[in-house]
Amino acid sequence: MVWVDSAVPGVLRNVLSGKAGVAMAASPQGANLQLLPQTKDDQGSEALQVIQWVYALTAPFNTVTDGITSSDLRAAWQGQPPEPFGDSPILMDSSTLAVFRALWGQPAEGAVAVLPADQLLDYAWQHAPAWAILPFEELGPRWKVLTVDGQSPLHRDFDAGKYALAARFVLKGAPEVAARLQNALGLASDAAILPATNRDPGKLTVLVMTGVTALVRATAAKMEQRGIDYPAQDIGAWLRDADLTHISNEVPFDPNCPKPDPLQATLQFCSDPAYIKLLQDVGTDIVELTGNHLEDYGPDAALYTLNLYKQEGWKTYGGGANLAQSRQPALVEHNGNRLAFLGCNPVGPASDWATDSQPGSTPCDYALMESQIADLRASGYLPIVTFQYNEYYQFAPSETQVRDFHAMAKAGAVIVSGSQAHFPQAMGFLGDSFIHYGLGNLFFDQMDYPVVGTRREFIDRHVFYDGRYIGTELLTAMLEDYARPRPMTPAERQSLLQDVFAVSDWAR
Repeated sequence: MVWVDSAVPGVLRNVLSGKAGVAMAASPQGANLQLLPQTKDDQGSEALQVIQWVYALTAPFNTVTDGITSSDLRAAWQGQPPEPFGDSPILMDSSTLAVFRALWGQPAEGAVAVLPADQLLDYAWQHAPAWAILPFEELGPRWKVLTVDGQSPLHRDFDAGKYALAARFVLKGAPEVAARLQNALGLASDAAILPATNRDPGKLTVLVMTGVTALVRATAAKMEQRGIDYPAQDIGAWLRDADLTHISNEVPFDPNCPKPDPLQATLQFCSDPAYIKLLQDVGTDIVELTGNHLEDYGPDAALYTLNLYKQEGWKTYGGGANLAQSRQPALVEHNGNRLAFLGCNPVGPASDWATDSQPGSTPCDYALMESQIADLRASGYLPIVTFQYNEYYQFAPSETQVRDFHAMAKAGAVIVSGSQAHFPQAMGFLGDSFIHYGLGNLFFDQMDYPVVGTRREFIDRHVFYDGRYIGTELLTAMLEDYARPRPMTPAERQSLLQDVFAVSDWAR
């Protein structure tokens, strides 16, 4: 007989309950195996198995606050929540309450509000400011994961040993009884009866996506003066630390490219092939080719550029050596997560578009892309779609931008992102698909030119786990010295998030 404490998450409970040959006990007294939370007074010395379960402190995605300390969280448990959550109780389901009540004691009256797990998200969005604690496996894109003492289960360097929301469960009982349970579950004698954790790093994939890269004009001149890796001096770690790094490089490399001119008047661009070292330095894995400058120095330079990327082993999409190649998605598999990248350029110029015999960016065929997205989903891929859309120096997207981005989300894209923007734009959701209309520049020389605001940048860190898209963290940077983005100060970041969130569409 197996007794499972009410605090045990459903994923663990379902491993045992309802299985043929496994009898469930109504109380611990009638059981010879018990699964229950490990308390500070019980370190599992007699446990058959110790399971680590990671929980997340979350809030609606449009929350500006990024994190709190564990001492503030414990104070909230005792009825003294920090700003900005004020009088908002911590939301959770009954199982989660039982876990943390075992660990932290009874919460203060009104400190916690208990709801069914499937109602937490909608309730939180309708009662903002709101926050919640939920198991890692229940994360989804519309939640923002808040750090606790700087730790987030979305991060690759997450350390559960330093994290206040990591709980443990123990399976107790006689070994011979456990052996019978293994047999009933069809397990080998040396196999674990239960999953060791709900957060296995081997199932996690972190993707960073960036906006415009154009290593030309003043940016290139600064690279000549201060070193090719100068632009990545302050934010390079953000890009390198990801499993997959996306760069949208709009400009071809050309061995005959003239020396950079910070005051160049024309918009015909090329980059010295030596500058590819910067892309190497930031850990590039995937290069988007939808930019409208790929053909600025003709087909030979475009083909030369494509060959450079091929030599590096980088995936490319949104452009190619001809039209057929340009329409092929870039397929990536990492830690069991299968991602597919598609992109197109709806604005031209026509001379930049790939043809049957010429290289270039991919012209948009929306019906074809929707069909591709559906096929990719059916094959187990998570499609990510990017656009080189019309340029708008404003936060709000245009009506046509909303229409076209939404069409890709409706077709099944989990992320739809605008790579064209020199000015950061709004974001939102369509169902659980995340839409970001424009990230702003990454490496480009627009220092509040041609309008104030072009120095502000987003880098989107998307997280996938066990074949699901589970969330996004917004990284924010400010361009310095015409070439070098740096992490924003807390005040700068708050200002940008407030500006963008105010015009974003958060409807389901």
